[in-house]
Amino acid sequence: MSGRAGGIKGVLAIHSWIVIKPANAQSWTRYDVVGWTPMPVQMNYWVADSRWFDTVPTIVADVSGAQAEALIPKIVAAVKQYRYGNSGDYRIWPGPNSNTFVAAVLRAVPELELQLPPTAIGRDYRSLPYIGLTDSGTGIEVSLWGILGLKLGWVEGVEFNVLGLVAGFDVRHPAVKLPGYGRIGLAAASPSPA
Repeated sequence: MSGRAGGIKGVLAIHSWIVIKPANAQSWTRYDVVGWTPMPVQMNYWVADSRWFDTVPTIVADVSGAQAEALIPKIVAAVKQYRYGNSGDYRIWPGPNSNTFVAAVLRAVPELELQLPPTAIGRDYRSLPYIGLTDSGTGIEVSLWGILGLKLGWVEGVEFNVLGLVAGFDVRHPAVKLPGYGRIGLAAASPSPA
């Protein structure tokens, strides 16, 4: 899920988080990363679908049924293995931040074949320069710490990253990607029906 960031950040950026509910669970579990708590990774600090700075959240992807059951253990393992989960690790820009966290989980579960919206500043952050597969594994990426980069892939489309701001084209679900606006075009499909 995601919601517009608070304050002036909300002009350009969103905050993203992960929500899961295994079969027979009584409630949802929400994982966030924030910079104002001693440890950045938070579990159930907020209600799963609560507003983020008065913004109604958007569902980025909805996976259910057998596919969700297969992926939930991988998602939980990726949350536990997040490398920037210690006190002092959080940085609002260029990362690691909340979007870096969700992107890292998505990299660990490539079967989802999705990425965060272009307004998720920090999603491309990496501690070192990177040349290799895109997060979805469907293309190639060149990135300098998430500050400058290029992606070409089936899921990602064509993306240019300058100072963490993303512009480009989505070829799979035709759209233009613009900083601050996100996608303008056909709606992107979830990995499975909601």
